[in-house]
Amino acid sequence: MTPETKQQIAESFKDFRLPRYQEIPTVGLYLEQTTKYICEYLAPLQENALTGSMISNYVKKDLITNPVKKLYNRDQIAYLIFIAVAKTVLSLDSLTDFIKLQQRTYDLPKAYDYFCEELENRLQFTFELTDTARIVGEDNTDEKRLLHTCIVAAVQKAYLEKCLKAIADQNL
Repeated sequence: MTPETKQQIAESFKDFRLPRYQEIPTVGLYLEQTTKYICEYLAPLQENALTGSMISNYVKKDLITNPVKKLYNRDQIAYLIFIAVAKTVLSLDSLTDFIKLQQRTYDLPKAYDYFCEELENRLQFTFELTDTARIVGEDNTDEKRLLHTCIVAAVQKAYLEKCLKAIADQNL
């Protein structure tokens, strides 16, 4: 892979930022709107991060609660953003366990905002936009280490896939 290609890949993450919990719309979003909202944010990380049928399946599997009057609320959207990233490295059963663990230990706004900050931090570091990864968060719990490991795995997988695709494209 050429240095220019590597730089192009890195540039796609330069301004990557997920909405923080308080920035997620408070008005409910319909399924199609929810899918579009999440996919637009995650586009640099993964194509087609979520589909309507995936969301419906997550509701059936109790990963998220049922929408109210077909509208997905802030909590459900936060969980769906996490699920869309974590599903690349975890099974549905592990995702269920992970969400239950989060619900027992941290409130959703705190857990979700930590997830966003750590994901952005790891993307910047892995794609060599920064020289060092920052330490995110105040405590050092098992739950935090598990989330950190999940994020690192998802970011490393994205890095590997982006690089392999770039190499394949160069060889065409």
